[in-house]
Amino acid sequence: MLRLLMQSIYELAGDDTLDEKSAHFSSIVMRNSAGVARWGWTCHCYSQSQSSSSFTTIPGLYQGAQTHLVNMALLAKIRPCSKSVAWLQPMRPSMRRNLYLAPPYLLDDYIPRYQRLSSVDASKKRSLAYAHLRECNLCPRLCGVNRYEKTGVCLIGAETVKVGTIAPHFGEEPFIQGHNGSGSVFFSGCNLRCVFCQNHDISHTRNGFDLTPEELAEWYMKLQTVGRVHNINLVTPEHVVPQVVLSILHARELGLRLPIIYNTSAFDSLESISLLEGLVDIYMPDFKVWSDRTSKRLLKADNYAEVAMESIKAMHEQVGDLCFTSDGIAKQGIFVRHLVMPGMQEEGKHIVKWLAENVSKDLMVHIMEQYFPRAHVGKPRRSRPSRDGSGLGDTEMSSKDGEQVRYADINRPVDLDDVAVVKKAAQEAGLWRFVEASRHGGFNI
Repeated sequence: MLRLLMQSIYELAGDDTLDEKSAHFSSIVMRNSAGVARWGWTCHCYSQSQSSSSFTTIPGLYQGAQTHLVNMALLAKIRPCSKSVAWLQPMRPSMRRNLYLAPPYLLDDYIPRYQRLSSVDASKKRSLAYAHLRECNLCPRLCGVNRYEKTGVCLIGAETVKVGTIAPHFGEEPFIQGHNGSGSVFFSGCNLRCVFCQNHDISHTRNGFDLTPEELAEWYMKLQTVGRVHNINLVTPEHVVPQVVLSILHARELGLRLPIIYNTSAFDSLESISLLEGLVDIYMPDFKVWSDRTSKRLLKADNYAEVAMESIKAMHEQVGDLCFTSDGIAKQGIFVRHLVMPGMQEEGKHIVKWLAENVSKDLMVHIMEQYFPRAHVGKPRRSRPSRDGSGLGDTEMSSKDGEQVRYADINRPVDLDDVAVVKKAAQEAGLWRFVEASRHGGFNI
């Protein structure tokens, strides 16, 4: 096999100076035309007459397959060069997949972290969850209430959680939803009050049905056995972390084997992230805004950016950069989203620069362009006067229809030029693992 492979490479390369000793073998994923993942051995050769390595393709070496030859040892040590990172045109999807599935980000197999937790540690986490419910300080609101007796800002008690929807979800990134969907659990309520919330009909209300942690765990099992989803995706769980912890521990005993995704606004306390250690496989935080003034006005939280920075760093310390199995499905790591909003590209530039400099340049990032006015944005202005006495409050005169509306500055879809500015800033900061929009709809990775 070695001689046949080397002979094929000699013929294709047409270079007499290739040295058999310089051939480096490594295991990579080969994808045939139907997109089926296969394991195989490939060879990357160095020419003695060249100082740099290059990609080589051997079509027909395996019938019906196109094999991309990648120097995996090299990719394990370095990121793309600074010149390639600075390119505004994204890499081809096939090349990008090979980079993402290189050894630093490729897992041969994966066992969820909660299944590796010792029974002693599991018992400690269960006790801590009950203790936090009696004096709630697991979100930055720090209400300190006994949730068995009354509720805090989130309006959710101790014994049950409010759930809006539980179902396989196909609106996530491709490495999250896969072919069978992401098993999403949308919790009602939230510890933020984003005026533009894209999911406000669930997050801003207490609509839904009540579930105990044990019942929630049984739903996880249904998603696994009936839905055959790729993961359990907990959406807006910041205010119900104790119940989430109890549900994961119970599902572990029932035989759950799927990765747990913590899909958060990043408005989490360090105590909350500490309690989740060993239970969550993938953290998926949003980093919404940068300035305190903006967070106070649009999120109704004075210190959002400070809290988000602390929590995202703690998440990364727990699980590291995003990793995949050979089928291209994410199994462990952190993946950060940023929704670009109208006229707020400067805040986005600060966010991506901070992520590159303080978390990791290998961080997987999705710079999103899906913003659309929702919730309170664009509604007729309230009659109450503003704090500065102008009488306009959080409103301006809408140039579209001449009517005074709330949050008129963000009462429009985002400009794609603003999105491009943030993406360029991310590349210049050294980030390179992006989710790119596909011209056929959906996303490429």
